[in-house]
Amino acid sequence: MLHALSKLPLWLVVGLPLALWAGQLTLDIVTPAMEKATLYSEGGPHETLQAILLFLAIPVGLYLLRTAFRTARPFWYKIWIILAILGCVYVGGEEVSWGQWIFHWDTPENWAVINDQKETNLHNTSAWLDQKPRLILELGVIFGGLVFPLLRRYRPGLLPAKFAAIYPADRLCFIAFLAEFSKWGDAFFKNVMHQPLFERASEVQELYFFLFVLLYLVSLTVADKLRPSHQS
Repeated sequence: MLHALSKLPLWLVVGLPLALWAGQLTLDIVTPAMEKATLYSEGGPHETLQAILLFLAIPVGLYLLRTAFRTARPFWYKIWIILAILGCVYVGGEEVSWGQWIFHWDTPENWAVINDQKETNLHNTSAWLDQKPRLILELGVIFGGLVFPLLRRYRPGLLPAKFAAIYPADRLCFIAFLAEFSKWGDAFFKNVMHQPLFERASEVQELYFFLFVLLYLVSLTVADKLRPSHQS
């Protein structure tokens, strides 16, 4: 299957994510409580890294789309890549409030009235523009990074071969695991140890969502280079 062609180096899919996770945990432990707010603040280092991952994913997606239109890729494949690019643009733009946390402009008064955090973004105006897209992304990471690799190993017939070109590489499963462990591990420590793993586990989880998306698109480019141009 084509997913086997998209081998990513272990340092990238295991070493780097694990180092980021350990570094984040260390920062949460050693950073004084008064300074943790800055670490996770809007426009702070954590959210800046999240945005960088998404902005790096956009040109990768554009490269895939350009290749798709130059070769015999099916229509559904092109739509899938377009959706991935638009998703990265939307979420990345929202992470930096469409430039507000870079250029530091003031939020217009009429927009501040409807925005919970008084920012120039959409996700603080409605749960449909915040929690729903996040849920879709989380489900995508769970299925693409955890469920599909298990099905490929034990029940490959359940995965339609037609869509093999867009199934995530098996080696992305560790990043998906870290994303979910950041949330459920934090909940376990809160309930059992009465001490959370992270100050804001949801933000840590999102970092691995975005890393998953970036490396997913990178893995598609690797598979695309190895796939015959006539193959759909």
